[in-house]
Amino acid sequence: MSVTFFSLFVQLLLFVHTHASPLNKRATYDVIVVGSGPAGVIIASRLSENSARNVLLLEGGGPSYWVTGGREQPSWLAGTNLSRVDVPGLYSTIYSNPSNNLLCQNKIRAYGACTIGGNSAINAGLFFEPPASDFNLYFPTGWKSADVAPAIARLYATQPSTNKPSLDGLYYEQSGYTAAQKWLVTNAGYTELDINANAAKKTKVFGHPVYDYSNGQRSGPVISYLQNALKRPNFHLQSGAWVQRVVRSGGTATGVVVNIGGTISTISLNTKGRVILSGGALKSPELLMKSGIGDPAVLTTLSQANQLGGIPASQWINNTAIGAGLFDNPNTFIELSSPAIQAYNYVYDKPIPSDASLYLSKKAGPYSFAGGSCSFWDTVTHSDGTVAGVQGGLGAAGYQDYTNSMTVTMNIYGTSGLKSTGKVELGGSPDYLPGPSGSVYYSNPQDAQDIATFIRRLFDALPGTGLTPLNLNQTSTVAQIVSYITSWTPYTRGQVNHWSSSCRIGKCVDVNTTVIGMTNLHVVDASIVAPLTVNPQFGVMVAAERAWELINKL
Repeated sequence: MSVTFFSLFVQLLLFVHTHASPLNKRATYDVIVVGSGPAGVIIASRLSENSARNVLLLEGGGPSYWVTGGREQPSWLAGTNLSRVDVPGLYSTIYSNPSNNLLCQNKIRAYGACTIGGNSAINAGLFFEPPASDFNLYFPTGWKSADVAPAIARLYATQPSTNKPSLDGLYYEQSGYTAAQKWLVTNAGYTELDINANAAKKTKVFGHPVYDYSNGQRSGPVISYLQNALKRPNFHLQSGAWVQRVVRSGGTATGVVVNIGGTISTISLNTKGRVILSGGALKSPELLMKSGIGDPAVLTTLSQANQLGGIPASQWINNTAIGAGLFDNPNTFIELSSPAIQAYNYVYDKPIPSDASLYLSKKAGPYSFAGGSCSFWDTVTHSDGTVAGVQGGLGAAGYQDYTNSMTVTMNIYGTSGLKSTGKVELGGSPDYLPGPSGSVYYSNPQDAQDIATFIRRLFDALPGTGLTPLNLNQTSTVAQIVSYITSWTPYTRGQVNHWSSSCRIGKCVDVNTTVIGMTNLHVVDASIVAPLTVNPQFGVMVAAERAWELINKL
């Protein structure tokens, strides 16, 4: 059996596992969606609701959830129909027990998932509705809160979520929540509330995290959207398919060049078809650049490295906004200790037997959620009246040098209104893979000032709570906190990998998500989402639902 034939045979097995029709390379399609992350799954699923459309969803990676053919699991899950992806409590073990089957291997110069479901298959599953002000302040006409309201309603109707994930109705590992309740509500004046029921409120609010789980398991669009799409004869899912570039004639996309098991071929569009890039905020700009769309200086470099498939300079679409504006939440870990805290360590192979049994028998207990006990938000107002959002949360255990049984990690983000951005850079000859530039974090000093102000406020409310910060002195001034969070330590300048905003509406794509300079090429993923006040996953799903409305009208 030749290597190429064997590779194709393995890919065919993956297609059977996902219950998708095998790809007919000679067929033409009305819609080709590149990338099966949250946005790609939603836009492909919605567009396939029209039975007259032949929709192809391409994914470079392989299976993830059990229902997709994912079979990676620890021994304690043997005999179940659960992969590691399905169990919420195994979320954090992706860092201690990495997966070659789920993570991008030599495809991006950053951390991320390349699998069916994309990052929704490996993240914590946090599902926070952005406040209406995010859309009204940071999105253009056509994407304001009133415009996206129907998309939000459809998302809620399709995607289950809960702030009480254990099916026995109980909360587990709540010592951090109880401590934070006294600290934030009693001392700092925060309001305890149901977060998504009060989505507009993001100043001094505190509550239980919301997750996109269902029936005690990880859900997300792979479960809530994709399974319905797979039942439609006009919908096709192809995994193991790495798209190299979009084929185009001037401003019209005619297909994509794809590598499947080492065989490179072209998949063609129908005359009035559309290509939609949904590979995420790093991969989608890369594909645009390698399709001859982007900064001419970058295109020149790629052309010299034979990365453009022979596209001549006369056919380039020059746009320096491709890959510009890349955003990620700057992250700081603060280790908090108290005799009242009881840390909990999630493990991959050998969980506490009673906890494993509770999950397997009732989908209850610590393994029914990702481990975050609480989430909270505040805002920092500048002298010019602009506002920066800040967010925090408590994990289940300590980190790095502080891992005793009385310590948990507080995670601090900067969110909407921050001023630092970077760009997607292609580097690493010979493949020129995408990664973030060095200016993503703290290139504008205002961001560090805002986050340090937030931390100082939190520290001001600590006396009397019994909580003690271990890696940053409680008496630190704002200036000292700025110095700390911008320095390189295991606790600071961390990549949250919430990549977004690298193909912004009005600069890289138009209001209909059409790439500027093209007629039928779109970007629908986190690339088009402005920095949000909350974790971006909900907003990315909303963007896909809204894009479906707009593309449907074209």
